[in-house]
Amino acid sequence: MSAFAVTGLDHIVLCVADVVRARGFYERVLGMESREERPGKWSLHFGHHKISLQDAAASPAIARDTVPGSGNFCLLSDAPVEKWIDHLGREHVEIIDGPVERAGATGTILSVYFRDPDGNLVEVCNMQGRHDR
Repeated sequence: MSAFAVTGLDHIVLCVADVVRARGFYERVLGMESREERPGKWSLHFGHHKISLQDAAASPAIARDTVPGSGNFCLLSDAPVEKWIDHLGREHVEIIDGPVERAGATGTILSVYFRDPDGNLVEVCNMQGRHDR
């Protein structure tokens, strides 16, 4: 293994058109906790992970080509996908695919897909069977 190997994922950043709307969606639908890291800079926390929210209208130069709706990520859950389907229905969130089996980072996952208010593709999954790694 190289001395420069990546060891994990610290956070992801989602570019959003409306930070308040995005915070509300992720709090209500996915149970995440919003935190204001500094004035006007918000992030979403769940477990030991975070999603930073980048306001499209105030994107820093380094992220100028990032646009709302370009995100695509998968979240692990202990709640069965069937319960997620029921929950998403109650929240009026359209399921665009699933349940479907996929290859996850450590084994087979069962996933359901939907979009957030900016059009980012969100996948919620359960591990299936044994973990491969």
